[in-house]
Amino acid sequence: MQLNNSYKKDFPIFSEKSNEKLIFLDSAASSQKPMSVIESVSSCYKYNYANIHRGLYDLSERLTEQYENVRKKIASFINANSEKEIIFTRGATEGINLVASSWGMKNINEGDEILLTSLEHHSNIVPWQMVSKVKGAKIKVIPIDKNGDLNLDKIGSLMNEKTKILSITQASNAIGTIPNLKLLIEKAKKKNIKILIDGCQGIVHMQVDVQKLDCDFYVFSGHKIYGPSGIGVLYGKEKILEGMDPYQGGGEMIDQVSFENTTFAPLPIKFEAGTPNIVGTIGLGAAIDYVNQIGYKNIIDYEKYLHSYAIEKFSRNDDIVIYGNAKSKTSLISFILKGIHPHDAGMFLNSMEIAVRVGHHCAQPLMSFFGVPGTIRASFAIYNTIEDIDCLYNGICSILKRYK
Repeated sequence: MQLNNSYKKDFPIFSEKSNEKLIFLDSAASSQKPMSVIESVSSCYKYNYANIHRGLYDLSERLTEQYENVRKKIASFINANSEKEIIFTRGATEGINLVASSWGMKNINEGDEILLTSLEHHSNIVPWQMVSKVKGAKIKVIPIDKNGDLNLDKIGSLMNEKTKILSITQASNAIGTIPNLKLLIEKAKKKNIKILIDGCQGIVHMQVDVQKLDCDFYVFSGHKIYGPSGIGVLYGKEKILEGMDPYQGGGEMIDQVSFENTTFAPLPIKFEAGTPNIVGTIGLGAAIDYVNQIGYKNIIDYEKYLHSYAIEKFSRNDDIVIYGNAKSKTSLISFILKGIHPHDAGMFLNSMEIAVRVGHHCAQPLMSFFGVPGTIRASFAIYNTIEDIDCLYNGICSILKRYK
């Protein structure tokens, strides 16, 4: 495995003079952008911009075609059955809220149950709490063990005839756990439970096949997978989406409007009210091209290499406590330094131009389980190197030395 990362040159932020010493280890929050994505956004604004779907002039029609080609590209990328199953959103958060509002409010009733896990990001907790309060439903939670693995022995008692949906992360953003989705989905399907997968972290680190997963909904955000912010994707099975009411009303998502009644456009447009993030969508298409160019196997192998190196190195130091030692993990390491608050450590690392995330990572229930206010999280991407990890470790050692 190479030590000198050949991908880093694709990301102009690292060649900027003011960032010459930057070590960026917060990709789980938002990844840096390759030049190909930046150029696609810039080119669209410079030479190709117009509103889409409604203009009869060439510029509008050309950009409409480019925009819809991205939808087809995403359908192929995650192996959806049709581009009709691809809804553009502002991000995974909006995708989950859309499902909670349009499907949940219609199909979840008093006494029903919503099944989550202890690993979830707040974005996959709060929308379901909002549904449960309105509808009188209950939220049940699959617990984890001390390693951060789901306690699958509890599944039998948690999945029952009252369970309407299992909404679950594909990979924890806070500790990296990759749940056994195959087993969980198989059990859920036997009880006619719908499945939503939060793929924000999963889409970056593993090949996704929604038909093979047999999930009913899948969401992800563009900014995690080297694309622009403000653009995301909701996949839903066509039959289910057809039976859902629109999440928002406005322009574009209509067929006919009168003051007495409105009929809605067909899929997928009925869920895309108003002018969309056109340029963000074009940028997301470029990001998918970039990932396909590298290949998931190369991404996975390289990130596993970085993660294994970090775990082996950090585990040797008794003053570092690692949280999340699941059997299967993504390429991040979440830890605390004994006797040092994560925020203090983060500030010291920032003074060394090392960017990590500190805090609860929008996973407060998970932090409560481990009995900590938060952790230091270093997350790795294809532009990181062994040298980055060495610098992080050396920085940590200097902090520990300062406090002793």
